Amino acid sequence: MSEVYSSIMAGLSEAVDDTRQKNLRRRVVTITPVKIYSSSEIKRIRQKTGMSQKLFAGYMGVSVKAVEAWERGRNHPSGPASRLLSMLEKDPELTREFPFVQ
Repeated sequence: MSEVYSSIMAGLSEAVDDTRQKNLRRRVVTITPVKIYSSSEIKRIRQKTGMSQKLFAGYMGVSVKAVEAWERGRNHPSGPASRLLSMLEKDPELTREFPFVQ
């Protein structure tokens, strides 16, 4: 048998043993739903960061047109962008801790 196969089999055996002995620890994880931001909320978050639409777009990884559309209410941020917005809403200083745009 190969080393990889032996390693996989050993791991699977440990998992089966743990299941039989009920040594598995479980925890409940709750995921907060993705928030849908209004145009005014997005603009307020951007302004709190002190960024122009152009810089904010670069930070968010989207086009300037996307930020303009968000702030005019013509479009809404996607899930990942909404998650980043929620982080920035809680702490606008994250842009300094994680400086994606310089």
